[in-house]
Amino acid sequence: MAFHIWVDADATPVSIKEILFRAAQRTGCRMTFVANRPMKVPESKNLDFILVDSGFDVADLEIIRRVNTGDLVITADIPLAADVLDKGGYALNPRGEMYEIGTIKEKLAIRDMMSSLRDAGLAGGGPNAFGTRDRQAFAGKLDGFLTQLAKERN
Repeated sequence: MAFHIWVDADATPVSIKEILFRAAQRTGCRMTFVANRPMKVPESKNLDFILVDSGFDVADLEIIRRVNTGDLVITADIPLAADVLDKGGYALNPRGEMYEIGTIKEKLAIRDMMSSLRDAGLAGGGPNAFGTRDRQAFAGKLDGFLTQLAKERN
C-alpha cells in the first residue's frame, strides 16, 4: 500500500497548504485535503480534495476512516493526532511539531485543562499568531520526514 498524506484542511493555514502543494509536486506523493468548505487544489494526478458535510469533527472522522498505517496527517487537532497515532500513522502540526506516542496523552490533558480554564474565564486566547518561524519549522520537518521515507523505500 502506498504512503499517503492527509490534510485536515479547514484549519491549515494557506501558507502551509502552499508548502504541501509544492511538496506533492516535487515528490509525487499522494496527498488529499479534507475540509467542510470548498477549497482550490492545483490540478495534479497526486492531489485530491474531499468535501465533507459541515459539522463537528466530520472532516476528522473522514480522515480517521481513511488513514492507514504509515500515512502522515497534517493537523493542529490534538484528538485527531492521537487517533492517527493509534492507527499507526504519523501526525505533524502546521507549526512543525511531530506528534509522538510518548507525549500525546500529556498534550490531550493540557488541551482539556486549558479548555476548562478558558470556559471558566481563568485563561484567555489561544496559540500565538502563525508566523514565518512556524512556516520554516513545518517545511523543515516535512522535508525531513519525506527524505527519511524516501531513504527507507530505497
